[in-house]
Amino acid sequence: MFCGGPAIGGVNMQKYIRIHEADNTAVALKELEAGTAAEIGNDKVILKQTVPAGHKFTIKAIHKNDSIIKYGFPIGFAKEDMEPGTWIHTHNIVTTLGDILDYAYRPSYTEPAPTSEAYFQGYQRTDGKVGIRNEIWIIPTVGCVNSIAAALEKRAASLIGKNVDAVVAFPHPYGCSQVGDDQENTRQILTALVKHPNAGGVLVLGLGCENTSIAELMPYIGPYDEKRIKFLQCQDTDDEMKEGLVLLKELIDYAGEFKRERINAKELVIGMKCGGSDGLSGITANPLVGSFSDLLISKGGTTVLTEVPEMFGAETLLMNRCRNEALFLKTVAMINDFKKYFTDHNQTIYENPSPGNKKGGISTLEDKSLGCTQKSGSAPVSDVLNYGDTVQTKGLNLLSGPGNDLVAATALAAAGAHIILFTTGRGTPFASPVPTVKIASNTPLSIKKANWIDFNAGRLVEGTGMEELTKELFQYVLEAASGKKVKAEENGYHDMAIFKSGVTL
Repeated sequence: MFCGGPAIGGVNMQKYIRIHEADNTAVALKELEAGTAAEIGNDKVILKQTVPAGHKFTIKAIHKNDSIIKYGFPIGFAKEDMEPGTWIHTHNIVTTLGDILDYAYRPSYTEPAPTSEAYFQGYQRTDGKVGIRNEIWIIPTVGCVNSIAAALEKRAASLIGKNVDAVVAFPHPYGCSQVGDDQENTRQILTALVKHPNAGGVLVLGLGCENTSIAELMPYIGPYDEKRIKFLQCQDTDDEMKEGLVLLKELIDYAGEFKRERINAKELVIGMKCGGSDGLSGITANPLVGSFSDLLISKGGTTVLTEVPEMFGAETLLMNRCRNEALFLKTVAMINDFKKYFTDHNQTIYENPSPGNKKGGISTLEDKSLGCTQKSGSAPVSDVLNYGDTVQTKGLNLLSGPGNDLVAATALAAAGAHIILFTTGRGTPFASPVPTVKIASNTPLSIKKANWIDFNAGRLVEGTGMEELTKELFQYVLEAASGKKVKAEENGYHDMAIFKSGVTL
């Protein structure tokens, strides 16, 4: 990367950056007024228009229909001729994306070299799994009992004893009036949450007449520890609140027997997600998470990347990092199946980025995707998971899921993620079923929304090196895994959402 411009206000904050030597664009790291001189390598340009922070400008002449290059790859075609120093955005760039494509497997990856072991203080479960929280989860089988679940969460707070972090209910609107894939998605996600090791105890709360009833869930759950999982069907009891509190007290007493102990970091599963991105997300926060991913994998750990629509335009980079052709074919199927989902609903596959992303400087889906996929680092792809699947293979996993923040984050938690690293250039307060670490792409956001943001990746353009900041983020994750609350937890936020694609009866 080439940075340009003097330090600002005593901080080594550069004015602009060319990300890759092949780029014919640079990115403004702060608002640059028209007439500003920019010198990047041998190229010297005068800005023709004011370029907002995070937005792009040309560093060479670009002709109509030429490729606009960022991250070393095309992010779109020029709609018109552009002189050096021209602001590039949605008004003068068009996507390169098309419909379903054919792909060829051209493997290109490097195995990460092993690094020294690391440890955190977690909970060893009786089934061999490891948790980083010792919470009691209330899982409704159907939206009809959401209010009861919320009331039980509130009432049970006074029952919390030693070693138990919280009692948390996860309301959702589904579990009935669903058919086909939607019904299956609900059952798989609920089952995965019931089995999640961050829950020391689980109360499955049903109504009794729903499609996804307790009886229907039992085959999905399979054999279980009767001390850890309790069931309550509200239509079968005279006083569901009284009986629910009795069961929650039993779960709290059981979970209270667990204590934190030293556990190897190779047991960690970390989900990776981005949202509310800006022009710096692909320069700071996402590459930082990618560097973290490589470091954790070098220690034997696991990371999971999702948001399939935000792989469109950068998918070949992931396909060619698959360990074998079978995984390559699974990745092709994941990409093309999601494209078909769009076209089956008469939607274009490139209807992204969101208004907030565009305001932050992201012009096309390729622009977003090439930045988004940097969260995957450079490690080879070890497995490809369908929506609702759980991690079985250590290393980098790809998970089928949409870009929606809450749906994707819930899918990551259901896949087994202990923690989710969520990068953002605009900020968001949302949480997920597991601790959700908010990583700001820029320093102003980390200061303005200090009540949301846990870690500032903006320091990468202020003089802090990638290796140093990666070590800091890794240490932060170990601390969070050992019990340090992230901002969303401090605020009492817990969210979940299930993917819906079909009809509601």
